[in-house]
Amino acid sequence: MHLNRIGSEKNQKSENILTQTGNFKGLKNESSTQTAKQFSYFQLFRYATVAERFLIFLAIILASLSAVNVPFCVAIYGEFTSLLIDRTVGVGTSSTTFFLPIFGGGKILTNATHDENMQAIKVDGWAFLLGSVVGSALQLVTIAISVNILNKLALKQISRVRKLFLESILRQDMSWFDTNSGNNFAGKMAEDLDKMKEGIGEKIGIFTYLIVTFVLGIAVSFFYGWKLTLVMLLCCPFIVLSTALVAKIQSSLTEKELKAYSNAGAVAEEVFSGLRTVLAFGGEKKEVQRFTNLLKPAEDMGRKRGLYSGIGGCIMWFIIYSGYALAMWYGVNLVLSDRLEEHKSYTPAVLVIVLFGIIIGAQSIGFASPHIEAFGTAKGAAQSVFSTIDRKSYIDPLNDEGAKPSAVRGQISFENLYFRYPARADVKILQGFSLEVNAGETVALVGASGCGKSTTLQLFQRFYDPLSGDVKLDGRNIRDLNVAWLRAQIGVVGQEPVLFATTIEENIRYGKPTATKEEIKQAARIANCHDFIVKLPKGYETMVGERGAQMSGGQKQRIAIARAIINDPKILLLDEATSALDPTSEKKVQIALEEASRGRTTLVVSHRLSTITNADKIVFVKDGVVAEQGTHEQLMAKGGLYNQLVNITKTSEELDDDDDEQQQADIEAKINSNEPEQEEEEEEETDEEEEEGKESTAATEAYDNGGFTLERGVSDVRESEKRKRKKSKKSKKRVKKEKEKKYEVSFSRIMKLNAPEWPYIALGCVAAALHGATFPAWAIFFGDFFAIMSNADNAYVQSEATFLSYLFMAIGVVAGLGTFVQTFMFNAAGAKMTSRLRRDTFETLLKQEAAYFDHPSNSVGALCSRLAADCSNVQGATGTRIGMMLQCLSTLLVGIAVAFVYSWNLTLVTIVLVPFICLSIFLESRYMESSSLTEKAAFESASRIAVEAIANVRTVTSLGQERYVLQRYSSQIDLVHKSCVKKLRFRGFVYGLGQSAPFFAYGISLFYGAVLVANGLPYENVIKVAESLLFGSWMLGQALAFSPNVGAGVYSAGRLFKLFDRLPAQYIPKIRPFNTAEKSEGNIVYENVSFEYPTRQGIPILRNFNLEIQKGSTVALVGPSGSGKSTCVQLLLRYYDPIKGTINLSGTPTTDFTLETLRSKLSLVSQEPVLFDRSIADNIAYGNNCRDPMPMTEIIDAAKKANIHDFITSLPHGYETLLGSKGAQLSGGQKQRIAIARAMVRNPKILILDEATSALDMESEKVVQQALEVARSGRTCVTIAHRLTTVRDADVICVLKKGVIVEKGTHDELMNLKRIYYKLYIMQQVT
Repeated sequence: MHLNRIGSEKNQKSENILTQTGNFKGLKNESSTQTAKQFSYFQLFRYATVAERFLIFLAIILASLSAVNVPFCVAIYGEFTSLLIDRTVGVGTSSTTFFLPIFGGGKILTNATHDENMQAIKVDGWAFLLGSVVGSALQLVTIAISVNILNKLALKQISRVRKLFLESILRQDMSWFDTNSGNNFAGKMAEDLDKMKEGIGEKIGIFTYLIVTFVLGIAVSFFYGWKLTLVMLLCCPFIVLSTALVAKIQSSLTEKELKAYSNAGAVAEEVFSGLRTVLAFGGEKKEVQRFTNLLKPAEDMGRKRGLYSGIGGCIMWFIIYSGYALAMWYGVNLVLSDRLEEHKSYTPAVLVIVLFGIIIGAQSIGFASPHIEAFGTAKGAAQSVFSTIDRKSYIDPLNDEGAKPSAVRGQISFENLYFRYPARADVKILQGFSLEVNAGETVALVGASGCGKSTTLQLFQRFYDPLSGDVKLDGRNIRDLNVAWLRAQIGVVGQEPVLFATTIEENIRYGKPTATKEEIKQAARIANCHDFIVKLPKGYETMVGERGAQMSGGQKQRIAIARAIINDPKILLLDEATSALDPTSEKKVQIALEEASRGRTTLVVSHRLSTITNADKIVFVKDGVVAEQGTHEQLMAKGGLYNQLVNITKTSEELDDDDDEQQQADIEAKINSNEPEQEEEEEEETDEEEEEGKESTAATEAYDNGGFTLERGVSDVRESEKRKRKKSKKSKKRVKKEKEKKYEVSFSRIMKLNAPEWPYIALGCVAAALHGATFPAWAIFFGDFFAIMSNADNAYVQSEATFLSYLFMAIGVVAGLGTFVQTFMFNAAGAKMTSRLRRDTFETLLKQEAAYFDHPSNSVGALCSRLAADCSNVQGATGTRIGMMLQCLSTLLVGIAVAFVYSWNLTLVTIVLVPFICLSIFLESRYMESSSLTEKAAFESASRIAVEAIANVRTVTSLGQERYVLQRYSSQIDLVHKSCVKKLRFRGFVYGLGQSAPFFAYGISLFYGAVLVANGLPYENVIKVAESLLFGSWMLGQALAFSPNVGAGVYSAGRLFKLFDRLPAQYIPKIRPFNTAEKSEGNIVYENVSFEYPTRQGIPILRNFNLEIQKGSTVALVGPSGSGKSTCVQLLLRYYDPIKGTINLSGTPTTDFTLETLRSKLSLVSQEPVLFDRSIADNIAYGNNCRDPMPMTEIIDAAKKANIHDFITSLPHGYETLLGSKGAQLSGGQKQRIAIARAMVRNPKILILDEATSALDMESEKVVQQALEVARSGRTCVTIAHRLTTVRDADVICVLKKGVIVEKGTHDELMNLKRIYYKLYIMQQVT
């Protein structure tokens, strides 16, 4: 009876590595000092209640009780087999038994007749069956309750820790985020906390069960035969030492492997976040290579882990079989010496009990070692999580300490401030900055980019504290005020508005979670966004997409303004609040903001001087100090720095032409009047952006992961719209069904994933089959051992026992080598496959069209989660698991063959029990698979909230909405908890069944065997059949314990194949003579182009749009927000393809070019530049990914052209300065100029400037504008601009409205027309 089980837990490790929120690069990792504190294992339960701790203790007691069944069953098995020998021999007195008499067997007979002995065997068989059933039932109940209690409590505790962990992150000050390098918070939330859950859940019960089994096994062995036990115990230290050593090595390798996967995950998150930038600059191959390079260490560690696991397994099996050999040789001597004694100390029963007691004990220790590793891993995971939770933040927004004055006037004082950012401690920002802002005043801060304007706003919000000096509100130092209260008094609208991936209503509600619908609408009216919102099909319920991707820049900005003012703050901070707005919207929002700032203290940072001329005080900041201050008129009269800045913005036309000033006055009077014509025009202007902003209810319904079905070349757009409307109802139902249905894949296709590693797999399979065959071989020799024990010739028994001992050692060698080869080969193959799958998945995702990423189910968080988890899960359906299953199949098939040879009828009875063992475990896998889908979806939603909050922590903090984020996250975590509890509700029962079913099966099998022995079957054949089959079923049960992993693996493989099989919706042609890169340099012609966004079908953006751009000319696209300007550029870059019409380059449609060829000659500078977490040099070099490495001279030259070289060289690390996540270490203007340098280094033939200078101060803008003019020479240039002064010199200016061109001409021609362009232009001038 070879009890080799319980290994089912050994390799069940959750490898669900969720996406990383980014790599917060800085100079020093401040958290390194924090993690110095070590936490003991028992501190993992620090968040358990007293009642929960009592239940954990109860679960441990129950697990201990369940372990009693193992030595009990070993004892009655030994007693029964011993009596089989005694009653078959029929000479002398039968052995004394302890447990069988309890169940009515074990009758002592002396020199009884054959019939009496045969009758006694039947009674013994019945007693053995009863004992097995009772023991198994008690074991099943106790272990099931224990496992269920521990799993439920672990889930409760981890839910608490998840919430606390996010809370602790949101408590931290900004300097902590700036200086924490490589802190992948989302990764910790998923992976580290999953590991903690593993370490405080069912593994405690299983580990207790195994350890108590070991202790009781040894105790029972000592009780029955202490001499043999002592000799056998010599094997144990070797097993314990080898497994412990291997576990320690594995632990460190696993840590390194996970670290490598974490780094690769951070790259994936960064790439998906800045996807359009990656596509525009053709960085796909570079990113795939970077991702692949980061996976190599993980693959190496995985291979090494397999090597050490193999060595550990090899040693363990060899020692186990050597133990059998030693027991056989020495035990037989003890039995033979006692043969003639009346009271025998050593009988075959004692030999069996000691043998199995020790071996099961040793194996239990072996099987417990992975659990020790899990506890160690859990303790390690807790270090970083608890150190974050325990870290006391210097500026804690959730702390209730600090004064909360009942009234606020709004008097602000900055007194002699000195400040440097923690991440750039050697760069001085403020150097003695002092400023008084009176209550109710509007004060504007102007000056060059990076002079410290935005820094003062951040210090006032207490994102940081100054190194010296004080910031005061109403005469009180803000350090003495409650942080949350302070931020509640402040409304902030930033330069790059961050919207959250939820509805418009919820985004505005972020400013005030308790706001009513009416309050939300009122705030939207003030921010001039109510009208366009209500015209959307879903109105305020419209989803804005990830980072507000479904909204235009102006729409996002106005929603952000509504969010800022809904709380009726006493102080407004506007950091470039209108920078993304078109002139019409800007004028309206400016009026709204002036209205909103009435009675409030307002601090404005602006580069557009036209927006701040009415300020009560204008402050010019230079080199971190106030250079001059006063009203617009005072500063103009002074003729200082501000005067120079204003003059930079004035055109020669305005300086020289007095008539123009008169025209300006006239037109302003007309704009401000309420003439019907003007009202009509304004209505039209807002209508277009409202249409562009519309998000169809069919957004998600029309989308199909198999690609978009856009009607290509359809002549009548309206007809296709009708068809869509008819289909919408059907598509709703169909898509819903498709969502629920999983992607069916054949098992052979999953196997093919490992095809490149076939030599490894083949060797592993041979080794697994050999290893599997050793168990039936052992059963045969074990039966033979029983057979020789009935022989009366001591010398014969001794010699045969010695021979069998050698055979056992030979089996040990085969089993050991088989384990080593099997484990190493399958692990190596698995590691290679996982790396390759991650790379292929990443590469396939980057090949999808841009519209694929617009869909809500393909958010950054969800994609990163799938990339990590699905690829790891597939390993669960292949590699090691297949090896284990093959090994078990080999055991079962060879076992059946052996069993039929020795007794066909006992074999048939025993085989019936095999499906019973397998079915229970199969059912578990099926139900766990269905539950895991719910859990996955709920966890993805929760992680999306956390990732979004951490990635945009400044927005969350400035809104003071940490508690609101926590509340939303907590409700999602509660859903995760519910689905996990549902998923695990039968786990205890199934695990208990797996442990107890084999004992139950032994009872039935040996009971029937006893009947057959009574009817003449040699008793040793019963042993051979029972051991061969039941051990085979045990092993199969052990393999099927991995079926949840296989189930998850098959599901994940389905998701991956669905992605691999998905053809991008865009047609990608091959390179032919007519579509080479040279052909993409000529005239650009938009011909009858109609377009609507795939996620907003039915809402036209461009309508029969026509435009010809001559080679080498500069064409500017202007017009209200949402009129289709950026869409023109996106179609040119082939992020999308038109539904109707074509865009031609040199007469060739863009759809006939490969994406790489087309984009290689285009260069983009966008409105919100995306920079990567690399050095400045690498970010600039990213502009030309065809040449790697890029010569440093060209990088410097591009930086000089973009007017950023001097700033870069002033940094301590110069061009090697790391920019941090999303370029967080730079000001808006600095980021924009690096983006311009990136575009320059490409040396493009077509330059696309989408609001390229919107974030620059006037001085920088003038210099960069000159650089861009130089850059434009000899190139075709398409410019989108809201600042019309930047496009005066364009060859053609096109005014867009409702997706068509309504005015076209040069600046002078359009000014003479005195229509839309003229009004927009006059509106922007500094009065």
